[in-house]
Amino acid sequence: MDPANLPLRDVHLPGSPSWWPPAPGWWLLGAAIALALLAWAGWLAWRRARRRRWLRWFEHASAGPGTLPGRLAAMSALLRRAARRRQPGAELLQGEAWLRFLDGADGTGFSAGPGRLFLEGGFRRDVDADAFAAARALARARFLELMEGRR
Repeated sequence: MDPANLPLRDVHLPGSPSWWPPAPGWWLLGAAIALALLAWAGWLAWRRARRRRWLRWFEHASAGPGTLPGRLAAMSALLRRAARRRQPGAELLQGEAWLRFLDGADGTGFSAGPGRLFLEGGFRRDVDADAFAAARALARARFLELMEGRR
């Protein structure tokens, strides 16, 4: 064959690779991100469910059957359990020291507010319903703080 008569053409470069399917490393990265997002969502759901359990526990004790002093005593017992979870030995505090512990660092709701009802309210024959409602709201917030372990 004569080289001058050969049908020669320029070199053709192959097309650029398509973006699909991605390389195995991208699949692994996507799976790792999906797994991390799933773990984060599961952790948030677990925390929400735990908080709802604590709220149901508190609501059962504070709104259950019985007299207001009995409910107040049940709330006080829950607060002592939560205090023990947060700081061992705190459930043994009595009187003003107990109220100061319940106040925490940034409040006076127990030592100078409606929370003073927790000193002797569980031992009274009857408790004012408005005072009970105010103490209950204060105790509910503090119970959740103690159970979550926030200071």
